Amino acid sequence: MARSVETIRRAALGTLGAVLVAVGVALLVLPGPGLLLVFAGMVLLSRAVPALDRFVGPVRRQAMRAAEESVSSPWRIAGSVTAGLLLLGAGVAWGLLPQVPYSGWTTGASLIVSGFILFALLAWSHRRVRAGRRD
Repeated sequence: MARSVETIRRAALGTLGAVLVAVGVALLVLPGPGLLLVFAGMVLLSRAVPALDRFVGPVRRQAMRAAEESVSSPWRIAGSVTAGLLLLGAGVAWGLLPQVPYSGWTTGASLIVSGFILFALLAWSHRRVRAGRRD
């Protein structure tokens, strides 16, 4: 019985990890936190398949470097804030305007959520870099 529970847990972690990696890879070219989702997916996959644990470190370093670079200058912060505001505005437009391709609140809500995720990650990155400078 315990073996079957462990098998189910590993299958669930592997499936969720694979989905996060796939969405993260898509978000590397689309607006959103792609590298951080790839990292989260790799962590879950490494829990399901221990042989993948060696890939977690390099992905984590790259994700943290990208997070730090996103707040490395006032221009980058301004660009990220502008992108977040554009995502929020586009989400509202897609939700309200029926003449926009793929219009509807499903598309609009995903854009709005992406904007809020961008702002949350920007705030987290800023706090992390600022705390590192104080140490």
